[in-house]
Amino acid sequence: MRANKAMEKQQNSLPLHVSHVKKSSLIINRSLALLHFTSLAFLVYYRVSYFFQVSNARAAPLLPWLLVFAAELLLSFQWLLGIAYRWRPISRTVFPERLPEADQLPGIDVFICTADPSKEPTVEVMNTVLSAMALDYPPKKLHVYLSDDGGASITLLGMREAWKFARWWLPFCKRFGIKTICPEAYFSDPENDDGDSGNAEFIVEREKIKEKYTEFKERVTRAIEKWGLENEGISRSRDHPSVVEVIGENDNEAANQEQQINNKMPLLVYVAREKRPSHPHNFKAGGLNVLLRVSGVMSNSPYILMLDCDMYCNDPTSARQAMCFHIDPKISSSLAFVQFPQKFHNISQDDIYDSQLRYIFWSLWYGMDGLKGPIVSGTNFYMKREALYSVSMQEGIDLTELKNSFGPSSEFLKSLRRNSKPSTYDNDSSSTLLQESKFLASCAYESNSKWGEKVGFMYHSLVEDYFTGFKQLHCKGWRSVYLNPERPQFLGTSTTNLNDSLVQGTRWSSGLVQVAISKYCPLIYGPPRMSLLESMAYADLGMFPLLNCLPLWCFATVPQLCLLHGIPLYPEVSSSSSPIFVFVFLSALSKHLYEVLSTGGSIKIWRNEQRIWMIRAVTCQLYGSLNAIMHKLGLAEASFSATNKVADDEQVKLYGMGKFDFRTSKMFLAPLVTIILLNIAAFVCGAIRSTIITGDWDKMFVQISLSFYILVMNYAIIEGMIVRKDNGRIPPSVTLSSALLSGIFLPLVSIILRH
Repeated sequence: MRANKAMEKQQNSLPLHVSHVKKSSLIINRSLALLHFTSLAFLVYYRVSYFFQVSNARAAPLLPWLLVFAAELLLSFQWLLGIAYRWRPISRTVFPERLPEADQLPGIDVFICTADPSKEPTVEVMNTVLSAMALDYPPKKLHVYLSDDGGASITLLGMREAWKFARWWLPFCKRFGIKTICPEAYFSDPENDDGDSGNAEFIVEREKIKEKYTEFKERVTRAIEKWGLENEGISRSRDHPSVVEVIGENDNEAANQEQQINNKMPLLVYVAREKRPSHPHNFKAGGLNVLLRVSGVMSNSPYILMLDCDMYCNDPTSARQAMCFHIDPKISSSLAFVQFPQKFHNISQDDIYDSQLRYIFWSLWYGMDGLKGPIVSGTNFYMKREALYSVSMQEGIDLTELKNSFGPSSEFLKSLRRNSKPSTYDNDSSSTLLQESKFLASCAYESNSKWGEKVGFMYHSLVEDYFTGFKQLHCKGWRSVYLNPERPQFLGTSTTNLNDSLVQGTRWSSGLVQVAISKYCPLIYGPPRMSLLESMAYADLGMFPLLNCLPLWCFATVPQLCLLHGIPLYPEVSSSSSPIFVFVFLSALSKHLYEVLSTGGSIKIWRNEQRIWMIRAVTCQLYGSLNAIMHKLGLAEASFSATNKVADDEQVKLYGMGKFDFRTSKMFLAPLVTIILLNIAAFVCGAIRSTIITGDWDKMFVQISLSFYILVMNYAIIEGMIVRKDNGRIPPSVTLSSALLSGIFLPLVSIILRH
């Protein structure tokens, strides 16, 4: 195979990549861990000593003390799991100029997934398709597949229009060395200096291509207006036959265009798998497995690039950079995938919703790369196809056993042979392959097979990427690497309003907890199959929603209720034990601040991340965890909703101003308002009681400070409740109803806590 030849040629050449241990981060992380661990040990000693006191001498009732102690233990356990990320962080550098000649490079299949044109604009999706087609890679070895789970005709039309425009766009990018290969990003930036701006021929050609792009967008927009999305896409999303079309196959117009002579285009394929209400479709993982099968008989490239429909290629060299690892004979045999970070073009300077996921892509993944590699992160990774199959068809393997695993398609089984050459789609085989592809995309094909169980992307979790990386790859001995070049290789559209951020967070939380409370819990299933540190890293991610929401709900309510009744839960300021709590609190904050500043962030970003961490914990992480538990008990079904990529003008304006858009469900708003009202009452009443009435501020200082910290960090919520008058404020009805319910239920809770 081409990949093997490329590796043989590379054997005695200069290295294609190098790794660097982040020694400064390593020393700081381990030193802080030792100090933090020592302080936590003293904290636990202080809490446990409570149980050895005489009942009459105890400063607080048993129940609130136990709740706060349990919350502290859960956060301490989460911190302990997180040590795995900081044990050996590494970064990597590649040298794509040292790759072998183009004819020695292996083929790549690009998978792009879309589901709903009303939430994922067709023009935006087509820009992702066009950017993938324009990668700096041999066109005959590049094959682009779009999975349309909505089965929308407008998406198919968009693919046909994108193909026509690609005949102009691809030669232009190649001829003038364009780096921003997404046409929308290229033409919308007036300061873009890609290409030879001093060349008159380039300027003329650029205007010509820009005109062609405008025409392309107008044709798609007119079709959307003519057909409408509500009746055309959504109604068919769960009930439509399989459709597989090779785009441009019957396009005779290209043959008459002079600039297309001798110009090769990547294979472009539209796939809409069959969906019927009576058959489970397994969300995104089901669509990806269909693409695995269809591409297996049409191109069968050894490597796969996975992209979300809104995550366009921002640099043409990502494929070559990934191949620096995949064709390296020293690691290729055990390397499953190369993960690039997710970065976004619509993030504001303050990033009030932490939409860039800075903590994950600037901290955690470097740490996991020092273990066995980062998890599959949904998009932006180059995967080895063989790693998803678990087995390859060799002599001696029973054909019946293979059919039980991979399904009845003989054509697909042929593609599993290790010595199988990549398929070549041509006019002679087109009719047969299309029929076979439709069969492979049918909803009944996976019946009585092991797709989603032992083959392909894993089912039974809304976070198919996390579950697949854990069970299918890392637990079977595969490793991964993380590459974060200076120039973003991919750019996407992130959530820029509170509603989408919390809906997305609920889905992620539910999927992660589904795995954490299953038989595949990383702390149980992982250690016999991978290192303890890697298991801890996976467990931290999987248990994160549970380990976050329960303690934060406790710290946001229990100390405040006790403060209202003068019940101290922390040592006096003058006590020798108080520095322990102060150190643990300041240590956690300073660690987070150091990570933000060391990755180019600011104090304002640190504050915003602290705030959204609290908001998510008491809303989407709580609801996601409850949904996963109810699903485990058979009381609820898992559900998936595509994140809305369409933003209205007021949303964009509020986000740019750094103001929260509170136009979301009351289910999310009610907990936030209730907690803020409770903390306002606790802070005001507690301060008055401790300083004027009883004078015991020394005992209550920590609880007063905790309420004050919560209110300062979440001033945006107070502003949305009281100050703001725009459409993005918190509705007064929510504030009033939360206040009434709090007035009814909180006294009852207080009675329970005091006894």
